[in-house]
Amino acid sequence: MSSEGSESGDVHIFEAGIGKQIDVIIERVNGGTAGGSLAWIPDNSGFYYTRYPREGERSDENLSFYQQVWFHKLGSIPEEDSYVAGKDFPRIAEIQIDVEPVSGNALLTVQYGDSGKFAFYLVDPDKTVKQLYNYEDGVAEAIFGSPKSLYLISKKNAPRKKILRIDLAHPGLDKAQIIIPEGKDTIIDSFGITSRFIATKSYLYIPYQLGGPSEIQVFDHDGNQEANPAIPAFSNIHEVTALDGDEILYSFSSYITPKEWNLFNPANGKTKKTRFIIKSPVDFSDTEVVREYATSKDGTKIPVNIIRKKDTKLDSSSPVLLSGYGGFDVSVTPRFNPVMRIWIEKGGVYAVAIIRGGGEYGEEWHKAGMLTKKQNCFDDFAAVMKFLIDSGYTKPDLLTITGGSNGGLLMGAMITQHPDLFKATVSFVGLYDMVHMEQSPNGQFNIPEYGTVKDPEQFKAMYDYSPYHHVKDGTAYPEILFMTGANDPRVDPMHSRKMTARLQAATSSKNPILLRTSSGTGHGIGTPLSETIEELTAMYSFLIEGVKARH
Repeated sequence: MSSEGSESGDVHIFEAGIGKQIDVIIERVNGGTAGGSLAWIPDNSGFYYTRYPREGERSDENLSFYQQVWFHKLGSIPEEDSYVAGKDFPRIAEIQIDVEPVSGNALLTVQYGDSGKFAFYLVDPDKTVKQLYNYEDGVAEAIFGSPKSLYLISKKNAPRKKILRIDLAHPGLDKAQIIIPEGKDTIIDSFGITSRFIATKSYLYIPYQLGGPSEIQVFDHDGNQEANPAIPAFSNIHEVTALDGDEILYSFSSYITPKEWNLFNPANGKTKKTRFIIKSPVDFSDTEVVREYATSKDGTKIPVNIIRKKDTKLDSSSPVLLSGYGGFDVSVTPRFNPVMRIWIEKGGVYAVAIIRGGGEYGEEWHKAGMLTKKQNCFDDFAAVMKFLIDSGYTKPDLLTITGGSNGGLLMGAMITQHPDLFKATVSFVGLYDMVHMEQSPNGQFNIPEYGTVKDPEQFKAMYDYSPYHHVKDGTAYPEILFMTGANDPRVDPMHSRKMTARLQAATSSKNPILLRTSSGTGHGIGTPLSETIEELTAMYSFLIEGVKARH
């Protein structure tokens, strides 16, 4: 648990049956830099957890780094907890812990910052630690297939990934068996969240990315494909849970349908709806989702998902709200958002750009938008804006854009590179001064994605697109609302403050350039519902007023 968006989390232990807090509080298990993880051993007598340095163990500037794995036994005090692993891990290690429910073996997944490169360690019940794979082995995820085996998602010579099986008695990759080779779609790996890649007694359930939407494909343990669960078009898989035997429960949603859970039985290949369905508070029956393609500066086709009323006319009269992200191998997936109905009711169209830097089409798509190739992301998004204008969806005076975090950097680049293409933007918790990005604690974890100023080539690339450094005096900038949280541990609020001040001083237009700071929130995780409502109200009010959308 953490307070006010700080993400500095302590572990509180409760007896689930009565809701009473028991045992002691273990401090600094989760952080806003490397996150955190916890996993119980099979008999529930204790758990492994990630531990940040305590004051006095490291210098003040290193207290958000050097994450380790420790073990806590119920009934003991934290001072008696035992060290397990991590003294030889990198300064910017990010750790995930999983425990096999029969053997009690623990699997440690260690990411090198935000690089997408992982090392794996096996911890037996006696706390003996053995490294299985290093960062250059290309293993993206591992799960227990049985007490004696692992299934691996590998991207070694397979940018869209493949599935391997290894025997823990002989875990070398030279002994691995390829169960599912690389295909035309991308296998989804899930560091830091509940895995959607599941092995049951007889089947493998593999989540695949389809350029934004996703699906589950089913294979037997020899890699033979079976019938797949039913999933509507333009939907995204959220959770997958194995039941007794081989059945699974899985949830999905789309842009215009809320989350629901279905039951899938692989024995007969049938999908059954359950009663676990979220009822939509608004009606989207008059709305459709279509996919179009823009052409980027270098000729790359860039998908854009468009949510519109079925009778939308392409006469350049529609206000459009376009969002994007493009970074860290993160896939922008369909998610139900009932608030979007406000925009559509005003005659608007909602659009989502699938730009490079994300994970929608595998590692090559990601690499084409990172480090010295980051400008591709901005060219892609600009191409989508031009497409929406040229295709008759909208015009610059009716085009608005939004993004957060890395997507906030995207907004900053659009402000400085294409201020004439859109009317207004709302940019959340963004990075704008890339020259000083790595001086904040979380900036160290971002170096594998963005680069470092210590490398001349990477410095040049970062400077060339750094929004703060390309604000030009006397430019007529569009209407801009920056939004940040005072306790943001991932992106220092100074980025939003500096960018606001610089633009206010430079602009030649009378358009508002505003900064909204929430004193009790951070990067977005843990934001109270009341503040979320306030943020959404501010966003939509600003954009609707900006384009004066018709009622």
